[in-house]
Amino acid sequence: MDLNLTGHSAETIPPIDFQGELNDEQYGAVTAEPGPALVLAGAGSGKTRTLTYRVAFLLSKGVSPGEILLLTFTNKAAREMLHRVEELTGVAARRFWGGTFHHVGHRILRVHGESVGLGRDFTILDQSDAESFMGDVVRDRDPSFFKDKTNPRARQLGEIFSMSRNTCLPVDESIRRFHPQHERLIGRMIPLFETYMENKRKQQVVDYDDLLEYLDKLLREDADVARYYQERFRHVLVDEYQDTNTLQARIVDTIGIHHRIMAVGDDAQCIYSWRGANYENIVTFPERHSGTVIYKIETNYRSTPEILNLANRILIEQAPAGGFHKELRAFRESRARPYMVQTLDPREQTQFIIKRIEGLASEGYNLADIAILYRAHFQAMDLQMELAKRNIPFQITSGVRFFEQAHIRDLVAQLRFAYNPGDLTAFQRTVGLLPKVGPKTAVRLHALGTKIAAEKNLPLIDALQGERVLAKVPKACADEWPSLMQSLKDVAESCRNDDPSRTVSLAVEGWYDDYLRGAYSNFYNRQEDLRGLIGFAGRFEDMQDMLAQLVLLNSETSDRSVDPDADALRLTTVHQAKGLEFPVVFVIGLAETLFPLRRAVEENNLDEERRLFYVSVTRAKDELYMCFPMMGGSNGPPISLKPSRFLQDLPTHLYESLKIQRSRVW
Repeated sequence: MDLNLTGHSAETIPPIDFQGELNDEQYGAVTAEPGPALVLAGAGSGKTRTLTYRVAFLLSKGVSPGEILLLTFTNKAAREMLHRVEELTGVAARRFWGGTFHHVGHRILRVHGESVGLGRDFTILDQSDAESFMGDVVRDRDPSFFKDKTNPRARQLGEIFSMSRNTCLPVDESIRRFHPQHERLIGRMIPLFETYMENKRKQQVVDYDDLLEYLDKLLREDADVARYYQERFRHVLVDEYQDTNTLQARIVDTIGIHHRIMAVGDDAQCIYSWRGANYENIVTFPERHSGTVIYKIETNYRSTPEILNLANRILIEQAPAGGFHKELRAFRESRARPYMVQTLDPREQTQFIIKRIEGLASEGYNLADIAILYRAHFQAMDLQMELAKRNIPFQITSGVRFFEQAHIRDLVAQLRFAYNPGDLTAFQRTVGLLPKVGPKTAVRLHALGTKIAAEKNLPLIDALQGERVLAKVPKACADEWPSLMQSLKDVAESCRNDDPSRTVSLAVEGWYDDYLRGAYSNFYNRQEDLRGLIGFAGRFEDMQDMLAQLVLLNSETSDRSVDPDADALRLTTVHQAKGLEFPVVFVIGLAETLFPLRRAVEENNLDEERRLFYVSVTRAKDELYMCFPMMGGSNGPPISLKPSRFLQDLPTHLYESLKIQRSRVW
């Protein structure tokens, strides 16, 4: 094989026994002929090792480091990969072009940006700067836009426009597809988008998405620049190709016009459509690059044969939706089959997990060896509460703990104030959600309301609804003040007359629901979290007990910081677990409406949900527990749940059923 296509002399690197250090599948991909290659690397199959050795192999055949472009999704991944190459070959990492798409785009635009209207001294807006810039645009172009609390805030506008830009869809189509809750605003949002883009151009500033869009524009419109990089990068390597969005795939196709692209990924692990990843990129790669050779790396070094048998069945079920047939093969020896655990409800599910963790400790496992995976944050609420009570350390890989989340704390503050209007701290947090209402303003309004209530013998909330208080409310929120106060009054009356679940439901569906819609682009996910509190409230007979429990739990989970290197359980959503592995994995909430989520079923997005299930299963090395609660109900009284369709699709011989003895005292 002659890979020395440029006349460069080969790098002086130590001899490497590629065949001896790689398995046959990896060796085939590493030593592939120049040309389009799609490397389908199954979970736990040594994808990073394959890419590292591919770079080393190219160097050994005389390819210059500067002729290799390595694209990754994090700079950390690029650094680690090139560091391994340096250790393997002695070639300094700095000599390669490697990093994220944005990093490479920035590097090229600094040299050639003038061709698309960017001076060499352009500056980059970080997320905070971009949010501020967007806010200025809105206040100048559409001053009343932010006065409606249901309209997206500046950051959310940026995220909405970002989805349009990265998927290469018109703004209106992108909003209809990905943010339908704002469809009514399309006519107002398009001018905001156009002004945002134009003002950045005038001021010679760019946001992160511009780095990709300008690079794409440069490569399409300046033939000389495009030709230069197409000739320079004789080999383009792309990691995690299944996570590319439309814009990124287009850039890869343009730079790799000579088809010397090696795209490495796994179609079965494409789970990021919510942030723009396009499943079709990897599936249609062979169509866009004629002559593509597909290399399958299916030997799995992570999991037991029994876990992989189950994972392979999930891949078979996924096949009708497209993609490539793969069959993971185990390198490790056999152990126990995965377990399917049927519990009465989420609380019993939690008790089972804790009891099993105690058993695993006696078997020599550390807490850090154990992960609990879930589809959505609210599904881990019971577990987090119980772990906190028992002083069992745990870390949330996927963000803050359930009761620390801003939207949960917001709602709890409203409940506290409605139950006890004298709670000034709760009042400050609640009204502080309104524009121009800071802590000092909140204190003054509360004091005025308290004075009026005493003078007229009124409940405080009634006094806060009056004209005297309204006259002191900042003009920016004068329109919203009455609706917030009415919502609080409804909740306060329910505190006295209704069961806690009804009260929490009123709070969730009242003023705050509209606020949530505008404040967060992931509105639906946060709404699900809040609905989880409705089911939690149903366990209590009165609001006093429920609020006391909520406050104590919030204190228990918030005050206990865990050293990142400490021995602690890992709790994470499946999305955040991708790329990780654990000796023992519990997948919880495997019931219809929970996994797959109800919204995914309604939107007919089951293919990605199934891929999420596959990802969750393939995180486990030694033991896998799939937990199904028979009862649930985040919106009120408990309801009967059906096992997840993903469990129902599995032949029973692939797992062992564990029965819970419900007479047992945990």
